[in-house]
Amino acid sequence: MPTAEIGVIGGSGFYSLIEDAEEHRLETPYGAPSDVITLGVVAGRSVAFLPRHGRHHDLPPHGINYRANIYALKSLGCTRVLGPCAAGSLQPSVRPGDLVICDQYVDRTAGRKDTFYDGPIVTHVSMAEPYCPTLRAVAIESSQKMEWRVHDRGTVVVIQGPRFSTKSESRWFRAQGWEVINMTQYPECALSRELELCYVNLSLITDYDVGVEGDPSALPVTAQDVIVKFRENTARLRDLILRMISAIPAERTCPCASALRHARVG
Repeated sequence: MPTAEIGVIGGSGFYSLIEDAEEHRLETPYGAPSDVITLGVVAGRSVAFLPRHGRHHDLPPHGINYRANIYALKSLGCTRVLGPCAAGSLQPSVRPGDLVICDQYVDRTAGRKDTFYDGPIVTHVSMAEPYCPTLRAVAIESSQKMEWRVHDRGTVVVIQGPRFSTKSESRWFRAQGWEVINMTQYPECALSRELELCYVNLSLITDYDVGVEGDPSALPVTAQDVIVKFRENTARLRDLILRMISAIPAERTCPCASALRHARVG
């Protein structure tokens, strides 16, 4: 079995970072991951890249096998996971093209397979601070060295998809003070914690959610709008990931590494 230290769950735009790339197709007790996993070296570190929606983007958010994806990265030896994603803004101060390094999420999904622990050992993993503090610090420091408008914290509300929000839903989310809206952060983040993996979110803002910026003439976001904005910023996001991989400390001193220590009943 090949091994990797750091996992990146993202799109095909990140493959160019890898030296001596090799593709591997894995099976897990939870089924197959989204696609083949590409392993190689980035900045002297062993890295595994996995396209969240599949290489041809043929998996909708609610159809992703999140358990298989996270289990596959764990089985390869990954201890850190970087989770870049496209996301919408719920606040006028968070603009398209901005980067938000989230520190909290709110789950509004339904019916997703979201735990590895269905029994017989009952396991309650704490998600009070869902994102790894060490990786968040690395992301913040790395992004500050770039010409990029970055928000060093924010709450992402995760909706079921694949549809976008109604205006009423968007007003509700905005009224709660949440900054970001996305369809894939849950259960990807929670499953990583259940396997004691460090996880960080990098939300690239592609749009305002149904005219949040306050312009009554603004048109609702389309899937094409999201794709265009994300592609415009892929190179910048790729640069950030490269900087982060170089800066991630070898030793883990964060709570993620011992998340199961006091989580099990019996």
